[in-house]
Amino acid sequence: MVAIVDSGSTKSDWVILDEFKNVFLKTETIGFNPNFISRELIVPEIEKNKSLTSVKNSITKIYFYGSGCGVKQNCDTIEEEVGKVFTNAKISVREDLAAAAFAAYNGKPAIVCIMGTGSNSCYFDGENLKIKLPSLGILIGDEGSGSAIGKQLVRRFFMQKLPQDLHDEFENTYHLTIDEALKNMYHGSRPNAFLADFNKFVVERKDHPYFIQMVSEEMKNFFEYQVLPYEESKESEINFIGSIAYYYENILRSVASELNLNVGHVVQKPIESLVNYHIKYIL
Repeated sequence: MVAIVDSGSTKSDWVILDEFKNVFLKTETIGFNPNFISRELIVPEIEKNKSLTSVKNSITKIYFYGSGCGVKQNCDTIEEEVGKVFTNAKISVREDLAAAAFAAYNGKPAIVCIMGTGSNSCYFDGENLKIKLPSLGILIGDEGSGSAIGKQLVRRFFMQKLPQDLHDEFENTYHLTIDEALKNMYHGSRPNAFLADFNKFVVERKDHPYFIQMVSEEMKNFFEYQVLPYEESKESEINFIGSIAYYYENILRSVASELNLNVGHVVQKPIESLVNYHIKYIL
């Protein structure tokens, strides 16, 4: 059996294929971004999933694509810890941008962007993956991402910048104290996921003029830092993977149009397209 894993900072999608390349199992675990999760938690979290442990000895190959796996040290961490569960498997670990590029590939070169809990971009011509820009993470990067939008919301709430109607609704919805916010942002194990969770509040009110403006500013930041530096940006289709791009698609396309950029397709969950790519080109 073969496992294909798309792991973000919040959750991981797992698909297990049988020897005939048919889908045998689909399941989820939490996300395994080594920049945020302790390596000691990876094995216990996988073993919580009884569907995975029931087939662990039958899996001989794992293609793992993960947020935070753009550096060798993090790839090694994932390979070592996942290998402790799937002892019969040969494990290949690559950055999540590779998964996005494969999932978004439709036969022609394109800029491919991830816009989920975090954000990133690359250029894929069908064979070569060009990553021109680094992923700087939640502190100074991740423009346009769920964590960036959540950060703006929480910041504006505490600094009393929200319109009164939104301020009151946020306060009544979350009852968030400054102590709780600071604890989760600076001492929690997954601050990016904590902040990204507040997108539910924004998505439910995404037609509010204030949020249209706030999200538009984040999308402009994303294009400025993650797309425009690519010389191919004006001619190539720009495809998006991730829940934030999906939920704010109208705003995303509006901002792109203002910048004379061509957004192609927007996919919320890439796992099915990623599996199809492996069946067609890799397995």
